[in-house]
Amino acid sequence: MKSHFLLNPEITFLNHGSFGACPKPILENYQYWQNELEREPVQFIQKKAPIYLQTAKEALAQFVGCNADDFFFTANPTIAINTIMRSMDLQPGDEILSTNHEYGAMDRTWNFYCEKSGASYIRQNISIPIQSKESLLEEFWKGYTSKTKIIFLNQISSATALIFPIKEIIQKAKTLGLITIIDGAHAPGHIDLDIAELDPDYYTGTLHKWMLAPKGCSFLYVKKELQNHIDPLIVGWGYQSETPSKSRFLDYHQHQGTRDISAFLTAPAAIQFLKENNWTQKSAESKKLILENYQRFCDLLGSKPICPISSEFLGQMCSIPIQTNNPTALKEMLYQKYKIEIPVMKIGHGVFIRISLNAYNMPNDLEILHAALTSIKNETDLLN
Repeated sequence: MKSHFLLNPEITFLNHGSFGACPKPILENYQYWQNELEREPVQFIQKKAPIYLQTAKEALAQFVGCNADDFFFTANPTIAINTIMRSMDLQPGDEILSTNHEYGAMDRTWNFYCEKSGASYIRQNISIPIQSKESLLEEFWKGYTSKTKIIFLNQISSATALIFPIKEIIQKAKTLGLITIIDGAHAPGHIDLDIAELDPDYYTGTLHKWMLAPKGCSFLYVKKELQNHIDPLIVGWGYQSETPSKSRFLDYHQHQGTRDISAFLTAPAAIQFLKENNWTQKSAESKKLILENYQRFCDLLGSKPICPISSEFLGQMCSIPIQTNNPTALKEMLYQKYKIEIPVMKIGHGVFIRISLNAYNMPNDLEILHAALTSIKNETDLLN
């Protein structure tokens, strides 16, 4: 499968989770749309773009399980969350209940708006190692108080690579009258996703990670009854439109004039590529490699798994706790000396090296990593 990708063959690429990797056929479709735009920019932007977008949205809606009129494309989830936060009527004393496993940009977004409003962002501690789904849920809800207004949660954590039980959390949040906002950046194309079944108030996901689309392709879903409460992050021609569509929600957020929507339009090509190449099976093979090798790497690094080694918590990624006095130097050595692209991340829980795999990875890639870490452990003081 690696022949489908432009990845440098000299690099062992174990970091699909950060920015994905786009196969050549999808990239060619991306360039087709860019060329189409440049052939007749006025006609493309003013007349054809809404039609093209609708086709892309209908394909994506079927893939992620929602209505095409209930979401719009964004460049990334950070933009999506900023859009939501712009419209939240937070008051002093309100609390947003989250975890200490969230993506750093999201933490910063909530901190920014909480400082402006006087609300509080509660990063509830989820201890590791996690013992069970039940223990995780119990610990999470210990952060709930009478002041809690919003639940914000990643579906799959970036740094710790854990799958969170968001379905159960959303269900309980509804009984408590809480707003639910889900960061599903790592979910589409990675694990089964049916937004309608989950029934969050807000959901953002990416296509440019596990769905293999070009960079800058994400979406924001908003439950229908909340759509008119969301202000546009960027006010443009869609606001008080002279030619309004049937949806003020889409007018406000989807129509932004001069911007390159080519990445968004690749959604049908990306979905087709996944289907033609039996990506469900390819994904299952990557997940199997993760489950088979997680304990082995923990043993090498003298650490323990941060969760039960099962598909309940792990997909195509796993994070291994490591002891190092210089995470940056370790990451650079892995890349510069051993030609391995892999993140080494420091968060509140400690330092982790995260393996993320896709169909272009082979078992030998993990052998290369294992040999490199063995050498670094034996020959340097970076791993202690």
